Amino acid sequence: MDLLSLGHFSKDKGGKMVDLIIKSKIKSAVPEMSVAAEVADELNKKVLEILEQGVKRAKLNGRRTLQARDL
Repeated sequence: MDLLSLGHFSKDKGGKMVDLIIKSKIKSAVPEMSVAAEVADELNKKVLEILEQGVKRAKLNGRRTLQARDL
């Protein structure tokens, strides 16, 4: 399963990509740096990849609940 390529969990009901990252919070986290616009998109992709791996692990362990230890 590939959440990014299949759009599984990564798109809302309208087909729009789900933003898991709050762009203003990135700037708050690194106030000494300017943050390029594409940083939020790339960070969002990384988070979706981590979630994808966690979902795989949970399913391999026979669970339907994603837990912190799966990440």
